[in-house]
Amino acid sequence: MPVRVGIPHYLGYFSFYPLWKTFFEEIGLEVITSPPTNQQILNAGVAEAVNDACIPIKLYHGHVMEIKDQVDLLFVPRFVKVRKLGTETFCPKFLALPDLLRASIGNLPELLDTRVDLTRGRFELFRIAREIGERFGVAPARISRAYIIACRALRRYRGLMFKGAPAEEALACLETDSKAVVQNKQGELSIAVLGYPYLIYDNFINMDLIKRLRSFGARVFTAEMVSPRKLLREAKNMPKQMFWYYSNRAMHAAYYYLNRMRVDGIIHVTAFACGPDAMLDRLMEMESRKWGRMPFLTLSLDEETGTGGVETRLEAFIDMLKRRKVVPL
Repeated sequence: MPVRVGIPHYLGYFSFYPLWKTFFEEIGLEVITSPPTNQQILNAGVAEAVNDACIPIKLYHGHVMEIKDQVDLLFVPRFVKVRKLGTETFCPKFLALPDLLRASIGNLPELLDTRVDLTRGRFELFRIAREIGERFGVAPARISRAYIIACRALRRYRGLMFKGAPAEEALACLETDSKAVVQNKQGELSIAVLGYPYLIYDNFINMDLIKRLRSFGARVFTAEMVSPRKLLREAKNMPKQMFWYYSNRAMHAAYYYLNRMRVDGIIHVTAFACGPDAMLDRLMEMESRKWGRMPFLTLSLDEETGTGGVETRLEAFIDMLKRRKVVPL
């Protein structure tokens, strides 16, 4: 029976899942993923995480609780850096995630807490893959082949997102090996929905935001629909980079859409009690005012899952954008 490795359906999942899943399966491991976030997962996370944790950390705890008894080990990489940009690193919650889990949840299986710092050299990702493969006694040739196939899967996933597919739609195409090209549907309005991927693409905690906006006739754009090279070009607009990878990425995307005026408005999806996100939200709001008075809306998410307030704010924002197109300010 193959070793069962668990991958929680949250945080880095939306950025790197096809890479890790494909690699583990190619070296002969069975991958078990927690289901998309639901009320049970949220409740478990709130119960297990420390009280002052932000909602993403609570949700990750919930996803771990969902699958911890079904697997032989949990893959919880310790993300440090994935690119060289000033002093940029990952948020402390990524850096300390394995330790948080060990301190909060009892009877955990073994944690595979691989350290990921891609600034250490061109072949660092391959070195990480080789280290994982050797841990399970996999032959070097098979590790190399698995690594190449996994990188192809990640490139295809990102390519689908560049064409306008949200994360779950892109993953569905990969799972079914669909050859269909996913297109961002035309709409009366164009709206950039920016923030951390694990808030933008978790349809439970954000109350199906992208689907709601599409139902209002809006065409939705995200940071993942812009190539990394184009995003890095926008870094020059910031007098100083922030310390956190996802915060910088969201801000660079905001500059991209502001610079090119490709959208009618910007929605920033933020997590309540997230310190870096509070700084990002204020900066994004100020820049939206400065660069052409771009309409800007903040949606702050927490463990309260009522949809009434979100629907009202979205409807008001959409109405304002439509009026603005008819009578420009």
